[in-house]
Amino acid sequence: MSSQRPAIRPAGRPPAFRVTRLAAACGMLLAGASAAQAQQAAAAPAAAASQPTQTVVVKGIRKSVESALALKREAHGIVDGIVAEDIGRFPDANLAEAMQRISGVAIDRNSQGEGSKITVRGVGPDFNLVLFNGRQMPASTIQGTGPSNSRAFDFANLAAESISALEVYKTSRAASPSGGIGATINVKTTRPLEDPGLKATIGLKTMFDKSNERLPSTVSGDSMTPEVSGLYSNTFAGNTVGVALAASYQKRNGGYNQVSVSNGWRSFKGATNDWGTIPQNGSPGSERITNRPGATDTYSVPQNIGYSTTGVQTERINGQLTLQYKPASNITTTLDYTLSDYTVQSKRNDLSAWFNFGPTTSTWTNGPVAAPLLYKELIPAGTSDVAMGAAQFATKTELRSLGFNLEWKLSDRLRFGADLHQSTSTTRPDSPYGSDAVLGSAVFRRGDTAVDFSRDFPVLMLTNTSVPASEQLVTGSSFRSSYMKAEIDQLQLKGQYRFEDASKLDFGLSMTTANNRTAYGNVDRGTWGGTGTPADYPDSAFQSDTLAKYFSRISGSNDPRMFNQWNVWDFKTIRDVAAKVVGDESQFLAPTTYTTDRRVKEESQSLYLQYGREFDLGTQPVTMNVGLRYESTKVTSSSRVPIATSLSWESNNELLVKYGAAGFTTLKGKYSHVLPSLDFDTDLNDNLKLRLSYGETIGRPGWGDIQGGQTLANPVRFDGGTGSSGDPSLKPLKSKNSDISLEYYYGKASFVAVGLFEKRINNYIGVTIQKSTPFNLATPIGGAMYREAVARGCVTSDVTCIRNYILRNFNGQNGVVKNAADDVNGNATGVIPGVAGDPIASFNITMPANQKAAGLRGLEVNVQHRFGNSGFGLGANYTVVASGLKYDDASLGEQFALEGLGNSANLVGFWENDQWHVRAAYNWRGKFLSGRFDSDRANPVYTQAYGQLDVNFGYKVNKNLSFQVELRNLNDGVIRLHSRNEHQLEYATQTGRRYLAAARYTF
Repeated sequence: MSSQRPAIRPAGRPPAFRVTRLAAACGMLLAGASAAQAQQAAAAPAAAASQPTQTVVVKGIRKSVESALALKREAHGIVDGIVAEDIGRFPDANLAEAMQRISGVAIDRNSQGEGSKITVRGVGPDFNLVLFNGRQMPASTIQGTGPSNSRAFDFANLAAESISALEVYKTSRAASPSGGIGATINVKTTRPLEDPGLKATIGLKTMFDKSNERLPSTVSGDSMTPEVSGLYSNTFAGNTVGVALAASYQKRNGGYNQVSVSNGWRSFKGATNDWGTIPQNGSPGSERITNRPGATDTYSVPQNIGYSTTGVQTERINGQLTLQYKPASNITTTLDYTLSDYTVQSKRNDLSAWFNFGPTTSTWTNGPVAAPLLYKELIPAGTSDVAMGAAQFATKTELRSLGFNLEWKLSDRLRFGADLHQSTSTTRPDSPYGSDAVLGSAVFRRGDTAVDFSRDFPVLMLTNTSVPASEQLVTGSSFRSSYMKAEIDQLQLKGQYRFEDASKLDFGLSMTTANNRTAYGNVDRGTWGGTGTPADYPDSAFQSDTLAKYFSRISGSNDPRMFNQWNVWDFKTIRDVAAKVVGDESQFLAPTTYTTDRRVKEESQSLYLQYGREFDLGTQPVTMNVGLRYESTKVTSSSRVPIATSLSWESNNELLVKYGAAGFTTLKGKYSHVLPSLDFDTDLNDNLKLRLSYGETIGRPGWGDIQGGQTLANPVRFDGGTGSSGDPSLKPLKSKNSDISLEYYYGKASFVAVGLFEKRINNYIGVTIQKSTPFNLATPIGGAMYREAVARGCVTSDVTCIRNYILRNFNGQNGVVKNAADDVNGNATGVIPGVAGDPIASFNITMPANQKAAGLRGLEVNVQHRFGNSGFGLGANYTVVASGLKYDDASLGEQFALEGLGNSANLVGFWENDQWHVRAAYNWRGKFLSGRFDSDRANPVYTQAYGQLDVNFGYKVNKNLSFQVELRNLNDGVIRLHSRNEHQLEYATQTGRRYLAAARYTF
C-alpha cells in the first residue's frame, strides 16, 4: 500500500468518563509505548537519527492545486480537498466559502450573505459530519423563538489562518465515524513535527463593508474594521519537540436589509369558506376579486408584510496551542488546546403592517397554485396601526477543546494510536436584554392597506400619508434568553497490522458521550393596543426617514406608490422610557431563570474492522478496502417545561397562554446498527482511474427532535395555537450509498472526473402536526359572550367590536371590570380570560417522526486545468441532484420532501507568477427547497437560485512580505425565498459588497 494515502482517524465518543479513567488510559498507553521504545533503542540503527528530514513546503495557488489533486488521486473512495497555499494562508478567509469550490458542495448563507454551513450532494448541514483533526466536534446554536434542532457545525467559529487543509470524504469507510450521510469533513490544523523548522507569519487586514452605507444611523457601525492573525511553528531537539501557536482577532461591522412576510401565508382551496378566505362567487365582496382562484385551485393570503434594516457587529477570537513530543522515532505524542469566542451583536429597525382578514380587494395569478398580485384589506381610517419596531440580538459562542493523541509504531507491521479529547461549545445571551429582544411601537393611523406582490419587491400602499412622531408609542414587547451547551467526551483507540502480501487490517473502537442542554425563558408583554400614551415618549427620540432607499438592489423598490415613510429609533432609549411608564424595570429585561430546560445525553460505542489489499486483476493494479462498523447508542432526555394554566384575550387579535409551575419529565431511547463499506479502485492506465464504492451510514436526529417535553407557543390566534414536542426514541437516518467515478489525470495539476452517486435513505425525520387540547385551556373565542356580541350586531370579522362588547358587559371575573372605558387607540382596555363553559382551545402540536424512505441520485463533473507554465489555470464543476420526492405546491397539509436538494456549479480562474496572483471565483446554487414550514404553517419555502462573484489579487514584494486585496460579492447579489408561487415572498435579503486589504509577513 502507498504510505501516502490519507486516512481519517475514527471519531467516536466515551460515555461519561471520569478524569481518573481518562488519565489511567493515557498512562497505560504511554507506559507501554515507553517500554517498547526501550526494547528497540539498542537495535535501532544510529544512522536513522542522522537521516535528513524531507520537507514539503506548500506555497502559492499552483502548489495548493497540485496538493489537492494528489489528495484526490491517492485517496480511497471519493475524496476532495483544499490545501493551504502557504503556512497561515488559506485560499479563502471563510472556510465554508472555500468548500463551495468543491464539486457537490453548496453553502448555506447566513443573513449577511456569508457562508456558515454546508450541504453536500443534496444532504443538508445536519447530516454532514465535521471533524477537527479527526475528532467529532460539538456545535451550539440558538434561535429567536424556539429551541435549536441543529447539530450542524458553524464554520464562522473558526478562522482560516490556522487551517492547513480541508478534506471532504464523500464516501463512507468503516474507519470513519458515523454521522456524515452527505460527507465527512476533516479540518486539519498545523502540526509542527509534520513540517519541521521555524515557520512564522503575521497578517494585518482591513475590511470595508459597503452594506453599512445602506443602513440608518440607528443600527449601522463603522464600515472599516480590523483583523490581525499570527502563526508560529518551530521544532527543537533534533525535531523531536514541536510547538505551534496560532491566534487571530477579527472584528466586522456589516448588515442587511430585508423585506418579508415573516409570519407566513395562509393557504386554502378555492372552495373553502373559513376565517382568512376570500369571498365565494356571489357573496358580498366577491365583486372586488379579479381572476378569482378556481374551486380546486390552491391560493394563499399573507399574514403580514414587513421591512427591516439590521446592523450586525461580529467579533471573533481564535487561538490554538499545539505541543508535540517524539521520544523515539516510532512514537509521537500531541497535546493541543483550541479556543474560539464568537460574539454577534445586532440592532434592527422595522416597519410592518398586519392583516386581520376582513373585507378585501385582490387580484390573482392563474391556478392551480394562485398567488396575489395585489392584496388589499379594507380598514376604517385610523383604526389600525403602522408598526415601527426596534430589536437587539446578542449572543456569544464559546468553543473549547483539549485533546491528546498518541501514535505508536510498534514494528514495521504493527502500529497503534489513541486519541482523547474533551470539547464544549456554549451559546448564551450577551446582553441584559437577552439573546432576542423586540420592542414594538406604532402610530394608530392606518386605514386601507394594500401590497403589490407582482415584482420581486412587495410594495406597501397605505391610505394614511404620515406617521407623526407625536402619535407614536410603545406597544408589545418580548425579551427572550436562549441558551445551548453541547459537550463531547471522546476516546478513540485504533490499530493497523500490515501483512506480507501488501494487505493491511485496520481496527479500532471509540466511546463517545455527547451532552446537549437547550434552555430558554421569555418576558412577554402582549400590550399591542399601547403602553401608556404618545405623550409619554419624547418626539425627539423618533427620527423621520424614508424606507425604499435601503432596498435599491431589489426590483420594484423604486415604485412611487410605495408607502415611503417610517420613524427609526434607538432601542435602549425607548426601552428605558417604557420601563418608567410601566414602573417595572423587570418587564423590559430578559428573565433571570429559564422556564424551559431540555437536556439530552447520548452515549455511543463503536467497533470497526477494515481490510485493505493491493493486487493485480489481470494486468490492472487494484486496491480494495472492505470494512464493517458497529454502532450502538443510548439516548436519555430530561425536560423541564412550563405547565399552562389558562388562556386570555389580551390584544385585538391575539391570546396569551399563562403558565404556572414547571416540571421535569424523563424519556429514553436506543438503537444499534451494523454498517458495511467497500471501496474499489483500479488504474486502467497511467492516467485513468476507475472507482467503485458502497457504504452504509447513519445520521443522528437533531437535538430538538430528541428532546422531550411539550411546550405551547405565544401568541395564540383565533383559530388555535401551536406547540412542539420531541421524541428521544427516534431512529437515526440510515443511508445506503453507491458511487462510481472515472478520473483522467493528464497533467501535473490537470484532470477531468465524472461521477455518479446514489443514496437510498430510510427513516427520514419528518414533522407531524397533531391537533390536541393540552391542559384543557378554555378560550373566550366562540364562548357565550362572544356569541352574544355577534348576536347583538358585531360581525365575526370585526374583532374590535366583539372585544369591546365583552369587556363592557363582562361579569367582572379575574379582574376585568364591567363597563371598561376605551383607551386612546379605540380598543377597550382589559383582559378577557377563558372561563368555565367556554370552548376548549385546540393546538397544533408539531412533533418529529420517522416517516419516509427517499432516494436521491446525482452526477458530478469536475474539471481542473493548468495551462502549462503560463501561470494560468481554471477549475470548473457542476453537480446535478435529483429525487422523485418533491413538494407538491398544489396540495395542502403536511408533506415530506427533501430539503436542500438542488444543483450547483463553480467556476474558478487564476493566474500566478513569482510576484503577482489573481483569482476570480463564481459560485452558483440552483433553486432548492429550504423548508416545509413558514412560520408555523405547512407551506414550502424555496430559496431561489443565487450566484456570487469573488475576486482576489495579490502582490509579493519579496519572499517575506506580500499584499492582498479581496473583493467579495462583486455582483451585489440578492437572496430571495418564496413559497408555493414566486409571487409569494417569504424573504428577500440585500447585503452589499465587501472589500478586504491585507498585508502579510512571513519569517
